Amino acid sequence: MTEEFSVKQWLADGVQGVRESVRDAVGGGLLPEEYRQHMRASRKEFVLAFRSLFDAAIQKMEAPKSSTQKKATKIKVE
Repeated sequence: MTEEFSVKQWLADGVQGVRESVRDAVGGGLLPEEYRQHMRASRKEFVLAFRSLFDAAIQKMEAPKSSTQKKATKIKVE
C-alpha cells in the first residue's frame, strides 16, 4: 500500500532534518569556539538592550508629574 504524498509532511521532515544537522554541527564541535563566544556575547547584549528600554519606561512611570500642568483656580462666588 502506498502512502499519499503530502507537501506539508515533506516540508516538516526537511525542516526536522535541517534542525538535526545544525544541532549536530553545534554540539559536535563543527563551529569554532570563537564563534560560540561571540554568539553568547551578542545574546547578552540583546537582553541588556531590552533591559535599558524597560528601565527607562519604569523611570518615566515613576517620575513625578510635571509642574507644567494647569491647576484649577478657586473663584469665590458671592
